[in-house]
Amino acid sequence: MNDLYGTITELFDVKEVDIRTYSPLALAFMGDCVFDIIIRSMVVAEGNRQAVKLHNKKAGIVKASTQAALIDAITDILSEEEADVYKRGLNAHPASKAKNATDIDYHKATGLETLIGYLYMTHRQDRMLELVREGLVRIGVCPVSQ
Repeated sequence: MNDLYGTITELFDVKEVDIRTYSPLALAFMGDCVFDIIIRSMVVAEGNRQAVKLHNKKAGIVKASTQAALIDAITDILSEEEADVYKRGLNAHPASKAKNATDIDYHKATGLETLIGYLYMTHRQDRMLELVREGLVRIGVCPVSQ
């Protein structure tokens, strides 16, 4: 496989499981981590800084309100399949409550993370990155490239 998840499953002999058997919250668990690494990669690429400054910059982007704005900005470009996966996550009932976010933003963020986890685990990282980047551009977090 030419994607990170495929390489990990191959290298560590991880058994592939039918993605339809995963709960939306399991996919969101994975998507949360993947989204975090995307944002961390962007923040670190901006330049070497103290870890606390890197963390604070990252935390301002990965919060539920930003994720909710991102998914709102890209719903018009989701395929039917992607929209269905997002809605599964949106309607999931997480065991935890939002700490610093509205319930609506928290559920939208969970839906986004579910979609990211789904695309990552179905070896569609190019599409996942395309959606995240477009969302970040549309909400003004990522500059438009030439």
